[in-house]
Amino acid sequence: MSAKKTGFVPYANEADVLRVGGLMVENRLDRITLSGDIDLTADRHGLAHARELHALLGAIVARLEAADLPDVLPPPDVKSVDNPFD
Repeated sequence: MSAKKTGFVPYANEADVLRVGGLMVENRLDRITLSGDIDLTADRHGLAHARELHALLGAIVARLEAADLPDVLPPPDVKSVDNPFD
């Protein structure tokens, strides 16, 4: 499932999530978040995962290279809210 096959367009929205093995890739407008883990095993299954990651990272690099980027992005603005169930 490469980025092109799934329709995952890096930095395009705040909704897309892509899974590659145990790795979760979350789309944001200003960042891509990777969480989890993956073993790239020396077999066909590992090769398939490596190809998925290669395509995804290629799409990310292409978007970044085409943009006018700041030197450093500020950290996300995280806000806490009261738990409505308490």
